[in-house]
Amino acid sequence: MRNERHDEPLSSTELELFLQYLHRFANHDLDLFALMQVGDPEHPVYVSFSRKPEAGVDPEAYRRP
Repeated sequence: MRNERHDEPLSSTELELFLQYLHRFANHDLDLFALMQVGDPEHPVYVSFSRKPEAGVDPEAYRRP
């Protein structure tokens, strides 16, 4: 299921689905951590998912959608 609409933002419905899938991923698929590179290959975004906050970052700094 690939969506080639990379040149436009998510709709409200798509954003809600993304957050639902992200919660499911965190609850059922994430063990200790996951590292991903996404976005434009020329200007990638590096994403880290972890069960612990980044070193030196107060857990209160994280926004919960």
